[in-house]
Amino acid sequence: MNQLEQLKQYTTVVADTGDFQTMQAYSPRDATTNPSLILKAVQKPEYQHLLEDVIQKHKGQSSGEIIDHLLIAFGRQILNIIPGRVSTETDARLSFDTEGTIGKARHLIALYEAAGVARERVLIKIASTWEGIRAADVLEKENIRCNMTLLFSLPQAIAAADAGAQLISPFVGRIYDWYKKATGKEYAGADDPGVQSVATIYSYYKKFGYTTEVMGASFRNTSQIVSLAGCDLLTISPELLQKLSESDVPFERALSAEQASHADIQKMTLDEKAFRFMLNEDAMATEKLAEGIRLFCLDAVKLEKLVSAR
Repeated sequence: MNQLEQLKQYTTVVADTGDFQTMQAYSPRDATTNPSLILKAVQKPEYQHLLEDVIQKHKGQSSGEIIDHLLIAFGRQILNIIPGRVSTETDARLSFDTEGTIGKARHLIALYEAAGVARERVLIKIASTWEGIRAADVLEKENIRCNMTLLFSLPQAIAAADAGAQLISPFVGRIYDWYKKATGKEYAGADDPGVQSVATIYSYYKKFGYTTEVMGASFRNTSQIVSLAGCDLLTISPELLQKLSESDVPFERALSAEQASHADIQKMTLDEKAFRFMLNEDAMATEKLAEGIRLFCLDAVKLEKLVSAR
């Protein structure tokens, strides 16, 4: 078996792309999108018709409303290809607005349901701020499933699980980037700080019986991926899916619930004060969360300008 086939024995593989051809080529169960991926996709000639169709059908609406319909159009196309769920992101500019996030998530789910898509097949992506996690707490009680994104630390993961979030997406590659820049060192395999972060979160969840799914994200190389084999899900870019499919180097399962049950880790209870203090104490998580929100906001604005220009 190639490495992608080996990985699928232990972990649910998710395509981190807005490209339909990639999904058809690698047969993931789920797919994730974000403003950056949608922006990249709609600028390709093969997806121009999708953008044009949405603009034509919703003439007179604001660019923001048209983008919501565009997200649902992409999501519906993706769900025609994959058997599982699609993740659709809320506006990153709502990252510190609990009520705004709740309203946007309800609106996106209503659009999906109006298009005949059951809410069980959709995950709403929300930034893992305190405000975003509070929104997830409300939404999950309405059976609106949430994917907590821009997650870089154990406190974020614990707060998300305590809120009942369906899934979290810890960002392996961006953690690696920060430590590589800060120390000047290269990291590989189990020594990679991004890998270690996800392994710790996975162990915490399994040891203390949380049902929130862990989906490692934002990979820089295949070493990070195979070092997390056994994680509930891994969302992988087209480039790395191809590299995995081209390699037949064997590897073993790295994470398991049995192994996690013996982890030397203590249970924590976090209120808002403890969450904010612990996040502030983690320079990497604080910087990467802020940077990630800014980048997603920037691409959301670019997408709006592109739609307005049409």
